[in-house]
Amino acid sequence: MEGLVMTLARYNQNRFPSVPSFFNDFFNGNLMDWGMSNFAGTRETLPAVNVSENENEFTVEVAAPGLERRDFNVDYQNGKLTISSEKKEEHKDEKEGKVTRREFNYQSFQRVFNVSEELVKVDDISAKYKDGILTISLPKTEEVKPKPARNIRIS
Repeated sequence: MEGLVMTLARYNQNRFPSVPSFFNDFFNGNLMDWGMSNFAGTRETLPAVNVSENENEFTVEVAAPGLERRDFNVDYQNGKLTISSEKKEEHKDEKEGKVTRREFNYQSFQRVFNVSEELVKVDDISAKYKDGILTISLPKTEEVKPKPARNIRIS
């Protein structure tokens, strides 16, 4: 099943981007890359994701209530941050050794983000799961952190 790959990039503060720049970003793959795989299992939807940025890091939050920490897998390889989950459940009602009802439940999803090693210290990426939210911290490299203003002396 094919889906989309999202690129982690800085948000453009311009609320009304020009139409040509929006379409150029869209078709050049800066907004989405339709050829890769973001997908959810049968009868499931992809979990909602928030991506935010501050001076020191990017943060990815994945809304995944009902899952547990052990249900997730977070990997970084070759410029791609992959967040996936798989959960299998089987409910079985037995009476006198005979199965009267069996229900299977299978949930899975995968989200993939392009993350440049020029932007992020990949060895310092961390993740935590609390209250139904998986939070992934991607610390910025020194090169992309904002630099303080420098006063230039006039001679």
